[in-house]
Amino acid sequence: MRRACLLASAAMLAFAFPVSAQEFPQTIDEVAHPDGQLPGDPSIALVQVADGFNDPVNVTSAYDGSGRIFVVERVGRVVIVDQDGNVNDEPFLDLTQINPLGNIVQHQFVEQGLYAITFHPDFEENGHFFVHYASLPFNGDGIIARITVDPDSPDVVSADRVNETLKVIMRIEQPYYNHNGGDIQFGPDGYLYITSGDGGWEGDVLQTGQDLATWLGKILRIDVDVDEDALVPYRIPEDNPFRDAVQEREMVLFGITEEEFATIRPNAKPEIWHYGVRNPYKIAFDPENGDLWIADVGQNHWEMINWQPAGEGGLNFGWPMRNGTWTHPLTGPDQRQDWPGTLPVSEYPHPEPWPGGSTDLPSGCSVQGLGVAYYGGMEGVFLTGDWCSGRVFGTGWDGEAGRWVMQSLVQTDLQFTAGGRDEDGTILAVNCNCFYLADQGPMENPPGALWRIVAEDDVPEGAVTARTVD
Repeated sequence: MRRACLLASAAMLAFAFPVSAQEFPQTIDEVAHPDGQLPGDPSIALVQVADGFNDPVNVTSAYDGSGRIFVVERVGRVVIVDQDGNVNDEPFLDLTQINPLGNIVQHQFVEQGLYAITFHPDFEENGHFFVHYASLPFNGDGIIARITVDPDSPDVVSADRVNETLKVIMRIEQPYYNHNGGDIQFGPDGYLYITSGDGGWEGDVLQTGQDLATWLGKILRIDVDVDEDALVPYRIPEDNPFRDAVQEREMVLFGITEEEFATIRPNAKPEIWHYGVRNPYKIAFDPENGDLWIADVGQNHWEMINWQPAGEGGLNFGWPMRNGTWTHPLTGPDQRQDWPGTLPVSEYPHPEPWPGGSTDLPSGCSVQGLGVAYYGGMEGVFLTGDWCSGRVFGTGWDGEAGRWVMQSLVQTDLQFTAGGRDEDGTILAVNCNCFYLADQGPMENPPGALWRIVAEDDVPEGAVTARTVD
């Protein structure tokens, strides 16, 4: 009887206070700014796991039960940190020593180098992992390649093993040395997602964001599970939005609807999953529902956080006609617009949100995706760190209010470069000391560190925590 009463009470409460499902902002006023309060009233801290890394620019796990954390160093190395925070003496991967000419990674500019590593969903069985790096032999072009671990040497991939097993999956031509994006991750659908920036310089001078004939300014999605003797290194998933748009067909002038014409894009790249992004340096999948989160580095005045419900491809996030909810180029405070395409769910300003302007909102300069958290009062909150201000922002859905909320959770003195997820679901972050005007090179900059984001009440006794800024 008591259980029945409780269930009835819960049902009445749900009826009285309906919880709405997540949806895209329909107007610019529905896009969240960092003056909100997330449900659950989260309070976080950053606990140091290990330090001494040379320009760490990414971090991930293999999800193979080993508990190993893989820290990516810009110069072309990947280092293992074990469950106890110990750093292996020998790198897991070292692309600086695989041929007589030396490093194959171009890293001279701060936005170049080894961008990311990701592990095949069946890594325990096939030993495949994938890397994305700026190629020195190809003048900075982005190389996505597959390498296979020797099962007798799970913690060190030798130079011989790299040369024996490396398979190039894709080469993305890069016209300039910045805005290369560079993240790679497997989605819950088993496909490989690749982030590609607009090609560089500033302001998308090549207008690639809206150009479907280039991989630049896009999120790409491919199927890498092809036969080893296949003539192509990947397939196009059947539900990629432009897969059928590029098929050759006989021209028919009359009797075709506008809806049918709108599906024909003969020059579109079939690998495209989303377009209209500027420099999506880091993405993250929600481990509970498969939603995709995109941290898109903005142009001079605003930073954007984009969201995609699981499985929904073909979104246009507006760049370069729009930067967040703001026109591009931006010259003043009254230039917000909600077209074209899909609005971001949240955005935050630079200290100068428009030329000559100022703001009281928490600000930064370059958004770096960390991961989606389900702990410490957070339920599906996408955490991002800012490269300049050291802030950690959280973006989440307030079901009772039926809107997106963004909150500045903490401000540290760290220069965030990226994040990832530990096997237990804890969000990880890495920081470097590698700002443009002070960059001394990936091996000469002061060392960076690896951090674990925890609830403030769960900081272990004696742990080293990130210093906060008042």
